[in-house]
Amino acid sequence: MFKQFSLNGKSILITGGTGSFGKKCVEIILQRFHPKKLIILSRDEDKQYQMAKTLDMKKNPCLRFFLGDVRDLGRLHRAFEGVDYVIHAAALKHVPTAEYNPIEAIKTNVLGAENVLNAAIDNGVQKVVALSTDKAACPINLYGASKLCSDKLFIAGNVYAGVKNTRFSIVRYGNVLGSRGSVVPHFLSLRSSGVIPITDRRMTRFWMTLEQGVNIVLSSLGLMKGGEIFIPKIPSMKIVDLARTVAPDCRQEYVGIRPGEKLHELLISEDDGPRTREFDEYFVIEPEFQWWTDNKSGRNGGRPVPDGFSYASNTNTSWISAEELCKLIPELQVPQQLAC
Repeated sequence: MFKQFSLNGKSILITGGTGSFGKKCVEIILQRFHPKKLIILSRDEDKQYQMAKTLDMKKNPCLRFFLGDVRDLGRLHRAFEGVDYVIHAAALKHVPTAEYNPIEAIKTNVLGAENVLNAAIDNGVQKVVALSTDKAACPINLYGASKLCSDKLFIAGNVYAGVKNTRFSIVRYGNVLGSRGSVVPHFLSLRSSGVIPITDRRMTRFWMTLEQGVNIVLSSLGLMKGGEIFIPKIPSMKIVDLARTVAPDCRQEYVGIRPGEKLHELLISEDDGPRTREFDEYFVIEPEFQWWTDNKSGRNGGRPVPDGFSYASNTNTSWISAEELCKLIPELQVPQQLAC
């Protein structure tokens, strides 16, 4: 369990707040804290309406639903007024969609990030944590490249803020079990067909739950100095083993890697190793800025990683078993007699 950081009495805004991460983040914040305001910003009015129906608005008067798009700087300026912390989760994240619609991905993932940065600084937001992805480490697709650009913007935002006290950091992780568009719900939906498509038998992925993702994001609000990339230590699993666990009675059919898809995930590249420090539950990639290296007292501690270090799903030292997978995804209702 990551170190808790209190949000009591604070105003928090989540961009992309009606997505899988946003909904889980709202749920956990309401369970653990008593915020002054918890603002859910997204562009889909129906998702906001459906989400509001599942929450007790009378019991949680701190909740605010704010219709808007990160592409709209003016709307962000209005939404960020009086906000203490921003969690930036809004993104166009589907790899094939971004490949086919690159300009749309850039407008949301890059220009939207710039808008969040500017609105946060101009409104005196104290801290911003932006969600990143494994695909931003040595990217080979447009989505990964756009998120790498977003990461660079937020890291540099700590200098761009000038005399303002707004600080920006990033959390980067891999696949989230059960999130919208993830492979587990897809495999579950195909169990009745008797066939599970596998891109490559060698493929591996990092795996974590939504709750684990929320925990590291909320913890990073307390840990951050500004400019770091936080990477949680999470287990790997082969896609063929995942499919066998979720749908053991199905035949696996190999269909080839999709455009822009990697065989293995990478969260920390070898080039980032010299700036990476290791902690018990996570890694931190430190920024390449003079103000960071000069201010030794501002560093997060930890220990340097070995020469040549990288953090990839195929060379990971932690692997998840079928039994552990079943415990992590009870909400997906994987039948125990089949999956385990």
